[in-house]
Amino acid sequence: MIMDNKEFFAALGDLVREKGISEESFIATLENALASAYKKQFDGGAEISVSCDAEKGLITFSAKRYVVEEVVDKDKEISLEEAQELDPTHQVGDVIVKNFIPKDFGRIAAQTAKQVILQKLHEAERDNTFSEFSDKEGELMEGVIRKIDERNIYVELGDKKIEGVMPPQDRVPTERYGVGDRLKVFVKRVKNNGKNSQIVVSRSAQGLVKKLFEEQVPEIAQGIVEIKEIAREAGHRTKMAIVSNDSRVDAVGACVGNRGARVNAVVEELGGEKIDIILWNEDPLAFIYKALSPATVLSVTARGERSAMAIVPDDKLSLAIGRDGQNARLAARLTGWKIDVKSASSPEAAEVLAAIENEENEEFEDSAE
Repeated sequence: MIMDNKEFFAALGDLVREKGISEESFIATLENALASAYKKQFDGGAEISVSCDAEKGLITFSAKRYVVEEVVDKDKEISLEEAQELDPTHQVGDVIVKNFIPKDFGRIAAQTAKQVILQKLHEAERDNTFSEFSDKEGELMEGVIRKIDERNIYVELGDKKIEGVMPPQDRVPTERYGVGDRLKVFVKRVKNNGKNSQIVVSRSAQGLVKKLFEEQVPEIAQGIVEIKEIAREAGHRTKMAIVSNDSRVDAVGACVGNRGARVNAVVEELGGEKIDIILWNEDPLAFIYKALSPATVLSVTARGERSAMAIVPDDKLSLAIGRDGQNARLAARLTGWKIDVKSASSPEAAEVLAAIENEENEEFEDSAE
């Protein structure tokens, strides 16, 4: 009824300690696998369970049958008459459990145990690797494209060569990807859920731009220059708002670098994507002035809650709006304000500019008196 496997469990104990596998998890998986292997081998309908006692080195097979008046399924049921022959106290509804040793089951048990061991070793290695990657979320990593299918791109990351997945929404429309390409990616999410474990990487995330600048600009890595906001349309244009936490450090100059070396390194990594570096301002209207760069702005006026009108010279209107509205759209995302861009000659803008001019004249007259 009971199989003695002291040597097997002794070897198992060494493996568990060496590989850091949970013994309880291993034993539970082994019990289920042995029961499943028995059912496949003998094709019976009996309710079979397996119990492994690692401490005693024993494996116990048990078959469960229910006491009934009339037997319909002999694998799962036993008649009251037959049950009472075993024990006169049995009644209908009782459960009889019989321990047994399966015929010629040693080979199957060995094969099953081997499969479970290999499975658990694979899971342990995967879990350990994912644990090491758990602190990589939000970081920049270099990888090599190993596979491309109809939906995803698979990137081999780090020395452990673990696989990261780049779904369609995390690619850059202007980039072309090929197997063997080496590229830098932003680790967007690390999800460790057993078989569903996954590392999602991105080339389109705003975080990629942030990490590339941290890599190129020591002042950002040190916290002297701070990136406050980023708005990006991957492959086309990024607007990045920065501020210096040290009055002696020019934030824009630090990000641009000597002869543009720092910003150009980022632009090159992003395949020529344009980058506007803008000084952040806690005054939202002053911030909007800068955010519409490279266009010249004549005036910014609040027009309600988080809504403003920006007036630009007539010849700068197309630059301020940008192709397909991109410049104005990114400026709005960067500032968090709705921005209505008007040319100076438009009736609405002319009225605002006239009012500003009148106020300035009145202030000048008051100061003259």
